[in-house]
Amino acid sequence: MTRRPLATVLALAVPAALRAQPAPPAAARAPGDTAPQVRFGAFVDGYYAYDAGRPPTRDRSFAGGALFGTQPARHNEFNVNLAYAEATLTAPRYRGRLALQVGTSVQANYLGEPRQGQVSGPDVQQYVQEATAGYRVADRLWVDGGIFFSNAGMESWVSRDNPTYTRSLVADYSPYYSSGVKLTYAASPRLTARLDLVNGWQTISESNSGKGAGVRLDYAVTPSATASYYNLISEEAGTRLRTFQGVGVKVTGGALTLLGEADVGTQRRPAGRAGASTWYGLLLAARARVSARVALAGRVERYDDSDQVILATGTPGPGGPPNPAFRGNGASIGVDVEPVAGSARVLWRTEVRGFRTREPLFPDGADGSPRRGGGFGVTSLALSF
Repeated sequence: MTRRPLATVLALAVPAALRAQPAPPAAARAPGDTAPQVRFGAFVDGYYAYDAGRPPTRDRSFAGGALFGTQPARHNEFNVNLAYAEATLTAPRYRGRLALQVGTSVQANYLGEPRQGQVSGPDVQQYVQEATAGYRVADRLWVDGGIFFSNAGMESWVSRDNPTYTRSLVADYSPYYSSGVKLTYAASPRLTARLDLVNGWQTISESNSGKGAGVRLDYAVTPSATASYYNLISEEAGTRLRTFQGVGVKVTGGALTLLGEADVGTQRRPAGRAGASTWYGLLLAARARVSARVALAGRVERYDDSDQVILATGTPGPGGPPNPAFRGNGASIGVDVEPVAGSARVLWRTEVRGFRTREPLFPDGADGSPRRGGGFGVTSLALSF
């Protein structure tokens, strides 16, 4: 992205009221930050998964070595999906969060982190879930900088906070984290606007000459229903412009949680090919509590990346046929149990998930031949501190 288009995006995205925010009167200013609140917490999510394809390396992957999702990342193995410890600071005029993490989902998610120079790459950066410092520059307006969760999507990085245990394809193949600065403006009791200026598409180490910019709008339609819009414009793969946007709805009322999302992205094709590549993803998930300790969850989804911009299924050898793109549907069902009545700190989640693609993609561990269908089962025990 060149400087002029980026400046145009920023100018259009920031409301005029935000750009010229007057200082609040003295009587309305926040009291002195003499007693900030610091909270410590932790989360551990252990799992066992079994993949129908029985991958010999135990990495759940497509033919050609392309990683298949971020969780569960390992087959026929007891392991930790995600564990993190956090410290969160809140005060009237400043705030921050530091969270350090480990787990197989962390390793899988940071495989694409670029290496530029000697002080770069995922070796250390993957252990930082968030590291942010924020300051309230005006009434209802915050600026935060550092490494933080991205503005895209409707699902959380933490399994505990999602309707289903595993994350959807639209979540796994859109940014989870960003590095940069963000503005958050509470425009009204119902509407919150966020503007990000980041290094790029899920990257901490800069790999392009330009930066990325994104907007997110969350509107509380009712106290239990929120509608969201988000986008991200960045320069990727050298000097090729990538655009991404999506809409989502989340309803959390009583015993029922509903989640819907639709994303679409484009990227300029390489030199010699006209036009732009397009990919899209759709998601519908639900979770219903059937008793004080038990809930049922389900999901249907579709993902189509015909030009393998985001989900590459591998590079063929010299003279070999091209690997087909991922164009397919998925579905899952799950059962959640809270072993300790009245406490959500302990959560046991079990899920069965399957996929069906247009072309054969899923390798069979017995003979290595690709199949059009794939699936797995996973069970997880998570504890929140």
